[in-house]
Amino acid sequence: MKKLSKEEVLHVAHLARINLEDEEIERYANDLGKLLEDIDKIKDIKGYDDEMMISPVEYNSDLRPDVEGKMLDYKTAMKNVPHSTGNFVEVPVMLNE
Repeated sequence: MKKLSKEEVLHVAHLARINLEDEEIERYANDLGKLLEDIDKIKDIKGYDDEMMISPVEYNSDLRPDVEGKMLDYKTAMKNVPHSTGNFVEVPVMLNE
């Protein structure tokens, strides 16, 4: 197990702008050492330096090209609207003020 020296712990404490008691220095020396060991284990994982993975599954998004179409007329657009007031579509409130 790695263990940081008292000077290293005090340096980290200084950077973090915290004051440590003597018993805390010993505890942090062990805890920070364990943390650094865990970080080393993560670095040793195969693929750590590989290209960033966005998704665990590789896929291709085949999107259709954008093509301008004709506009819907008002009656067709409003045909399946459950609630409307005048020319406006009513939707449920999603956010509370």
